[in-house]
Amino acid sequence: VRLVESGGGYVQAGDSLRLSCAASGTTLSDKTIGWFRRPPGKEREFVAAITWSRHSTSYADSVKGRFTISRDTAMGYLQMNTLKPEDTAVYYCAVTSGGVPSRIESYDFWGQGTQVTVSS
Repeated sequence: VRLVESGGGYVQAGDSLRLSCAASGTTLSDKTIGWFRRPPGKEREFVAAITWSRHSTSYADSVKGRFTISRDTAMGYLQMNTLKPEDTAVYYCAVTSGGVPSRIESYDFWGQGTQVTVSS
């Protein structure tokens, strides 16, 4: 199973980015997709997740109202609006067949990450 993130970059505060997550070697249709991030010098943290069954979504408080997670049969997406310097991090997508969507240990497969840098 291989997950590949794309869409990261260097932007100004207030700008938007859309991250994508593509999977090979597995289908995403029966898996929860999660987005996590690792800010500089910090631990990896939960950002958002979307389940496969009802497309239920959950978000970290720090991104609610600014980020939107979505999916289709083959891809996962994270639309990030009104970006702030504190959103600077390496962003990872991950997939799982079960478990608590906000918990890192629930996820079975991870991408290599894509860098998002937001300047003030």
